[in-house]
Amino acid sequence: MVVVSLKASYTVKPSEPTFDGRLSLSEWDQIGTITHVPTIYFYRPSQDWIMRDGDILATLRDSLSRVLVHFYPLAGRLCWIQGSRLELECNAMGVQLIEAESQATLDDFGDFAPSPDLEYLVPCVNYNSPIHELPLMLVQLTKFSCGGISLGTSISHAVADGQSALHFIDEWARLARGEPLGTPPFLDRKVLRAGDSPIAPPCFDHAEFSHPPLLMGASSTVEERKKGTTVSLLKLTKTQVERLKKMANDSRPTECGRPYSRYETIAAHIWRCACNARGHKPEQPTAIGICIDSRSRMRPPLPQGYFGNATLDVIATGRSGELVSKPLGYASSRIRAAIEKVTDEYVWSAIDFLKNQPDLSQFQDLHALGNDEGPFYGNPNLGVISWLTLPMYGIDFGWGKEVYMGPGPHDFDGDSLILPGHDGDGSLVVALCLQVAHMDAFKNFFYEAMAESSIN
Repeated sequence: MVVVSLKASYTVKPSEPTFDGRLSLSEWDQIGTITHVPTIYFYRPSQDWIMRDGDILATLRDSLSRVLVHFYPLAGRLCWIQGSRLELECNAMGVQLIEAESQATLDDFGDFAPSPDLEYLVPCVNYNSPIHELPLMLVQLTKFSCGGISLGTSISHAVADGQSALHFIDEWARLARGEPLGTPPFLDRKVLRAGDSPIAPPCFDHAEFSHPPLLMGASSTVEERKKGTTVSLLKLTKTQVERLKKMANDSRPTECGRPYSRYETIAAHIWRCACNARGHKPEQPTAIGICIDSRSRMRPPLPQGYFGNATLDVIATGRSGELVSKPLGYASSRIRAAIEKVTDEYVWSAIDFLKNQPDLSQFQDLHALGNDEGPFYGNPNLGVISWLTLPMYGIDFGWGKEVYMGPGPHDFDGDSLILPGHDGDGSLVVALCLQVAHMDAFKNFFYEAMAESSIN
């Protein structure tokens, strides 16, 4: 087990005065995951940086205070308002920066596969504190005995989605390298009618806001939530990705138009493997949650650099028996149909749906806060998020690019991420959390299909 010692904690505030007051949040900011999302970066700084003890911390502190001038919402605090809604108090209370050290080396982490050790490298958020006291961003710098470092971040999902969080990290690194800001954040959430009253009822049926199917014979998710989970990183070479795409597209009806994408293919493969590994009955209803970035789907598109949440979840549904017995392309077609529903009109309809709700708590995932009433995408369901197009890699604070970047610890059954391979060689990585009882079977099904395909 890796032992990490905490040396110091600092509150980093914007280096210049920023807007002081309440900022309305959009509907997308206030539903789904509203707790913090962890990510982690590992670096091997040059000997020159290692010898200048203290320079890495000083560089991070100084550049963080300067970038918060532009991204000042991250230095504020959330507060609850009527109807389980949230507002952002822009009060420059600051970000928490933790300094830590360990006698471990980067080599001790092997290929950086998920392990309990990673938990000690990402800042822990004390959700026992009132929400108005919680920093919206926490950072932990850990120095290892080999000279390597890790940078763990926890960023509130109520303030930034993946695109916005990575935009912030990229701009922070730019300033740390001595470069000017690249793309200023667009902070006015009024473009999504944040804080406005509803103006119309929804014009679509939004099944994504209903609770997903239960395991047959169950009356609630209580028992499934109790079961132990484990996380695996499953790697796919470019050849394996292409093989799966061919499998999906060989059964694609000609009227479906363009070939199935990497996401439509890999998400479908994950869905089918999960149904198999979980041992579902053929008639078991199942849903897959699909996270859609609406930035370019709006008309007009959201302004460049929009900072906040602009993603919405839609669902594809099916029955386990059909999904596993029919060709891979069938599951891909269900996923594509769900994605193609998301137009400008659909997004505004979903916003109206939420604005018309007297209370948003049933749409909020508050598992980390000890509340199990929100949506649950564990067995028999799952969620598959794509990071394939996000600017994840090449984050250089001045001591070189990371040797590894990935999601921090997560332990929710059914959570999965599809990430591009770090080397840009067309490979992919699936970060998957499943119940312990199902993971080994999942891995077998995951790779077995490609082996059979190569034989055929």
